[in-house]
Amino acid sequence: MGRKYADMAENRPVEMQRRLWRVNAVAATAFLIGGSLFAIGAALAQAGVDVTACATVYLAGGVFFSTGGYASVVQVVNEPEGGWDAVAPVGRWRWWSREPRRLQWLSAVALFVGTLVFAINLVDSFIQELSPAEADRLVWSPDMVGCALFLVSGHLALVGIGGWRFWRRRDLGWWIVAANQLGSVLFMVSAVASFVRPSTGDALATGIANWGTLTGALCFAVAGLMQEFEHPLGPRRRRDPR
Repeated sequence: MGRKYADMAENRPVEMQRRLWRVNAVAATAFLIGGSLFAIGAALAQAGVDVTACATVYLAGGVFFSTGGYASVVQVVNEPEGGWDAVAPVGRWRWWSREPRRLQWLSAVALFVGTLVFAINLVDSFIQELSPAEADRLVWSPDMVGCALFLVSGHLALVGIGGWRFWRRRDLGWWIVAANQLGSVLFMVSAVASFVRPSTGDALATGIANWGTLTGALCFAVAGLMQEFEHPLGPRRRRDPR
């Protein structure tokens, strides 16, 4: 009986590694697909395709973004302190935790909450015949809040990895964080440009809004593709200050 529990304890780190690999793959694939769908939706919008069709593509992309956001949280809360070489035992698998002193946790949660706020924006975009004030309140405002949370998430991730001042060309994790933050900046540009003027009912700059969404989404898609090749406990996570 004692040998059985000893074997279980010995195999637990291996099983945790496998689970983290799977969660990392889920997050990466979700951001790759979600970013691609957002880019397609923006391209369709720029081409003048029906608004409902574009909103449907965006909504599908939003589902993948939220999936990737939650998978990122699960990945962070299950990372063993100090990596797999740490002396501390690996705990049980968790689906949520509260660790506000960890930059990586704060970054992942901000990203996930941002995707949920985006979902409000995406669902409200299906409402027909909104007045300019209603469009700004129901569609534009959640968009701005979601973009702000994405920027906060990216900033925290950059702080955890050393910031922009160090170009880490051999650190795949740095490139992933940098690509995501560039995408967040472009999303914010798109959000600002999509503000509806109360006087005319037109957006400030529809073209900029569409191109900002398209290029920002492609940044997230590229980051998702790079994440497919990153170790779940890569350098960007081991440097996470507490």
